[in-house]
Amino acid sequence: MNPLPIGTFISALDREGRLLATAAARAGTRAAVPTCPGWDVRDLLRHTGAVHRWATDFVTEGHTRFRPPSAAPRIDGDGLIDWFGAGHRSLVAALTAAPEDLDCLTFLPAATPLAFWARRQAHETAVHRMDAESALGTEPDPPDPEFAADGIDELLRGFHARSRSRVRTEGPRALRVRATDTGDVWTVHLSAEPPRAEHTGEGPADCELSGEAALLYATLWNRRPLSAVSVTGDAALAWFWRETSAV
Repeated sequence: MNPLPIGTFISALDREGRLLATAAARAGTRAAVPTCPGWDVRDLLRHTGAVHRWATDFVTEGHTRFRPPSAAPRIDGDGLIDWFGAGHRSLVAALTAAPEDLDCLTFLPAATPLAFWARRQAHETAVHRMDAESALGTEPDPPDPEFAADGIDELLRGFHARSRSRVRTEGPRALRVRATDTGDVWTVHLSAEPPRAEHTGEGPADCELSGEAALLYATLWNRRPLSAVSVTGDAALAWFWRETSAV
């Protein structure tokens, strides 16, 4: 499948970051984040705010080599929420102003570096927005189906195609992922090598996860339980994914 337009990702990043800040303010920075065991809202804001500033540096400075994120300041309360908001706005502004021929480091396949950073930060922020909303004790709002399907594609064909993926099996296995509302289907081939995912529903599969794209998105990122989607075939393979796929 083709990624969404860059402008769509920037708009999603803008929206998701604002929603994250709103949920964090409502929950309070000391609230636990159920979807990130061991974290509270402070940890979530510090992590996501540091990632936003890290991404902004690549976009604005054109770094072509890896640079680790800087540590977040040890502030709390309204000051931390304001710090997060300032970094989020800077990232949105940087991506909006960046030239189409931006040259900087990327670490997942993309048409251009600008497309990579817009897409990656939109999904980074959307997943952590769900985390912030989980701190309110309510079910997070689902993302747009097409955006969620794109995020599934990035996870399966981007993150887990890398050598650092821990999803390895002794023998060949196949996991199918079917979004019932968008019609997108992926087949993830598992082995002792990094997973190889194809945007296709052809061929046999040992297990299938199916459901609305937004539910699959949250489930594959371990933000919803497996019971949120339909599991057919060898359920042990679905649980194996859940136990080994953390990014």
